[in-house]
Amino acid sequence: MTHQELPSYDQAPAGAIRFNTDSRKLEVYIGGPVGYGTLPNGQWMQVVSFAPEIATGGARGVFGGGTPSTNVIDYVNISSTGDAIDFGDLIDPTQSASTCSSSTRGVFGGGNVVPLSPSRTNVIQYITISSTGDAQYFGDLSIDKNNIASCSNSTRGVFGGGVTPTPATTVLNTIEYITISSAGNASDFGDLSVGKNGVSACSNSTRGVFGGGRDPSPISTNVIDFVTISTLGNASDFGDLLTTRQAPAGCSNAVRGLFAGGYSGPAQRNSIDYITIAALGNALDFGDLTVARSYVSGASSPTRGIFGGGNSNIIDYVTIMSTGNAVDFGDLTFVQFGTDNACSNGHGGL
Repeated sequence: MTHQELPSYDQAPAGAIRFNTDSRKLEVYIGGPVGYGTLPNGQWMQVVSFAPEIATGGARGVFGGGTPSTNVIDYVNISSTGDAIDFGDLIDPTQSASTCSSSTRGVFGGGNVVPLSPSRTNVIQYITISSTGDAQYFGDLSIDKNNIASCSNSTRGVFGGGVTPTPATTVLNTIEYITISSAGNASDFGDLSVGKNGVSACSNSTRGVFGGGRDPSPISTNVIDFVTISTLGNASDFGDLLTTRQAPAGCSNAVRGLFAGGYSGPAQRNSIDYITIAALGNALDFGDLTVARSYVSGASSPTRGIFGGGNSNIIDYVTIMSTGNAVDFGDLTFVQFGTDNACSNGHGGL
């Protein structure tokens, strides 16, 4: 009878399972896929046996910063209704800090910080979503900018577009990324199809989608771009929103992405569009917000999308897999104004 030797730990096939006798936990071998950025031979990762949103009584939505410039962070339980509760404070009073998240951590990048001049910042800060407390320093974006869009899967956060004050006022097409679990500066990912200011984003676990905004013309656009989050490279064409719009809110579950509100020219919009993230194509009509507004922020659970602020304290909600008009959820503790200022621990990328 021949004896077949088992592979050593650094030769285990991707997906192998072991029981760690020290931690008494199951572990799975991650073989270092593109974009993971770990050890060359991969590493063992603990198998998570619970949903993080259980710790918060359901998926938690978090809104940070607003206008007049504030450092306030609010949170709500997305599965319920009611007014928001104070979570803590951002490092500085910040407008339009773009937000992405994993199941444990929310990250705020860039924005306007008053009274600095020029006011835009490159600071990235983070919170632990299941707790409450003040934000902490994470790292820096490549340059000072605001009106960025962001999305994420469970590992990586992606920031796209925005506007910077120098040289002159420049609308950006750059995309950067971070590894959410480890603090550090953002790295280059690729480019959007065109520079966009006031673009919004959503994601499933594979694909990040950027919709609307204002291009360098400056003209509001209906273009939707997408990227594969775990890789690097330039965005590709996804389709079009139903109308041109700048500063809508974006949110998603694992199947469907929503873009709500925004403006085109002087007109504020109340319309909500939806897409199927895994399938390329143009957006379809979902329904309407309770009030037309722009610079509104979105967050989501697997079943519900919420839209908060937009030069107001209003929060609306919808059931993502249906269609229809939004319903009143409650109010933020402050007037919130800024694209993509919200995140959750239950969105479609997780």
